[in-house]
Amino acid sequence: MSERRALGIDIGGTKIAVAAVDGVGRIHAQTSLATEAEQGFGRAVERMLTAGDEVLAQAGWNRGELCGVGVGCAGPVSAERGIIDNPYTLPTWSNCDIVAPLRTALGKPAYLENDADSAALGEWFAGAARGASRVVMLTLGTGVGGGVVIDGQVYRGTRGEHPELGHMPIAQFAVDAVCDACYCGTRGCLEAIASGTAVAEAGKPFGFADSRAVLAAFGDGDSNAAAIIERVQRALEMATWTILHTFMPEVIVLGGGLGDAQFELWLPAMEARTARATMVPAGGVRIVKAELGNDAGLVGAASLAFGGKC
Repeated sequence: MSERRALGIDIGGTKIAVAAVDGVGRIHAQTSLATEAEQGFGRAVERMLTAGDEVLAQAGWNRGELCGVGVGCAGPVSAERGIIDNPYTLPTWSNCDIVAPLRTALGKPAYLENDADSAALGEWFAGAARGASRVVMLTLGTGVGGGVVIDGQVYRGTRGEHPELGHMPIAQFAVDAVCDACYCGTRGCLEAIASGTAVAEAGKPFGFADSRAVLAAFGDGDSNAAAIIERVQRALEMATWTILHTFMPEVIVLGGGLGDAQFELWLPAMEARTARATMVPAGGVRIVKAELGNDAGLVGAASLAFGGKC
């Protein structure tokens, strides 16, 4: 088969996306369905397979032509064991093996990855970090997450876990003396300052309804909104400094809803900090905006299937 083909599946708390993806990362067809995790894991797998057949039909492909299927899912997941264990945002999904039923039904290899790592893989495979050997992706959205890709492979820590970039302590060192509590158990994490949720919480005392309202007020010159946004910028400066000296990446990709939409707002602070990093090779690091948007996880998940013999 001259054109490699795979299914990519991106599982979130409210939505599951399924796509037919080729060997250069082009999506030929995709669909989405409500996750409805509370209805049970087995039913969700059946619906994913049905959706997979739908996108294959739309693309003019069939199951026999696939290299395999890759799944990116909100964690906790065990990529090595193919297990989703996330009853927190996927009610009833405890210790669920997703790889085995997909592999059996399709007769093709199946793979699982954390959703943040899938997005990082997608940007490396067909997005803003194409061709780079050392990539860190930072996502600013409801929370703050990210992934690390080294020579085309997801970096894994102890027991296969991935780096929690959103939980770098920031505030007590660089932002101010008031350290926001974080659910991870420490204070002053990047996520507790720079996520959409954190921006919204910081805006409530000033009457801002959500993070969008804070950003709109910032654009209008509101001083309270400016203080909130400047705090995010300082936090991202220090996060960039830590990422640079920890991973020495060629590319830092900034994505997620807040990262994409406000990239030009965050970039100067991140680049200024990069310019001051005397222990990092001058000109050796690029900070770029994610290119694939919500499709990054789908493309990255599908790319897992292209790593085998296909």
